[in-house]
Amino acid sequence: MREVTIAIDAMGGDHGPHVTVRAAVEFLSQSEDVNIVLVGLKDVLEAELKTLKTAAGPRLRIHHASEVVKMDDPLTVALRIKKDSSLRVTADLVKRGEADAGVSAGNTGALMAVSRYVLKTLPGIERPAIATPLPNRHGGWTYVLDLGANVDCSAEHLRQFGVMGAALVAAVEHRERPSVGLLNIGEEDIKGNEVVKQAAELLKSSGVNFRGNVEGDDIYKGTVEVVVCDGFVGNVALKTSEGLARMIADELKKEFLRGPLSKLAGLIATPVIRRFKKRMDPRRYNGASLLGLNGIMIKSHGSADAYAFRKAIERAAEEVRGGLLRRIAEQVDAYHGAINGEREESDLEGAAAQ
Repeated sequence: MREVTIAIDAMGGDHGPHVTVRAAVEFLSQSEDVNIVLVGLKDVLEAELKTLKTAAGPRLRIHHASEVVKMDDPLTVALRIKKDSSLRVTADLVKRGEADAGVSAGNTGALMAVSRYVLKTLPGIERPAIATPLPNRHGGWTYVLDLGANVDCSAEHLRQFGVMGAALVAAVEHRERPSVGLLNIGEEDIKGNEVVKQAAELLKSSGVNFRGNVEGDDIYKGTVEVVVCDGFVGNVALKTSEGLARMIADELKKEFLRGPLSKLAGLIATPVIRRFKKRMDPRRYNGASLLGLNGIMIKSHGSADAYAFRKAIERAAEEVRGGLLRRIAEQVDAYHGAINGEREESDLEGAAAQ
């Protein structure tokens, strides 16, 4: 297994180096084939390493970046003004091949804009998409995209999302030809708007294992392994799910504290509650993939703790090892090859008819 190098925007997120540096050090202690580049203010990062009683070395080095993109900075600041920010330098390292992947907990819009500007998109991909896994009742994951990068999408964009999502699952879950579904208001072909109907037709001939339309509850049922939708719908579905999860946790806590008998019941149920909490813990699936870029970039939740950020680093390493970029490129080439073949056949039939 070849070594993987991951660049980390160590200044990004709500907690900055206090979380990112700790996560990097912990991850390195568990992974012998990964090297990490901490990108940010050198003095700050060295001080953080000192508090952890460690130092930079062959597998953990510091790359100085003099600026920081704040969580509330406008996109223009990230793109045009702070050109030596830790976020921008992280993307630059990936572009130059000095890192195989980049990870940041910084501003999502800024990360997407800077990454797209620096890395560009893969040939045959018009727009990048944000994808993340969500737990399903089979004990596995359902990967959903797009989750907010593209509010308005064409049928062709949705087809490309299906191709990229399938490649992602194949790379990180090691499942060839994962099942793909198109999020709709019903399973029937006649349901949905014209864009979704056209996207379904394109996905049928895209080369992916397309299972047809799926509904919102299919995400958690695990009906398919990849669910495709536009960024508006995907972001609403994600935020609704997060809000519901928090409400359920809060209401359960209230009920178990309602009185002596409820407290006793809560004490008896503690092992079950802990297992359920662990299963549903959003930190376990932290790390959204910015798919379609000519480089691997992972977006961690801005409020992630060290455990959650470590999961984002782990996801970056998995995508590199699984050959994500190669898989997407192969799927795109195969699709265009099939389309060109059909056109040539049609042209020949037309010429023969004349």
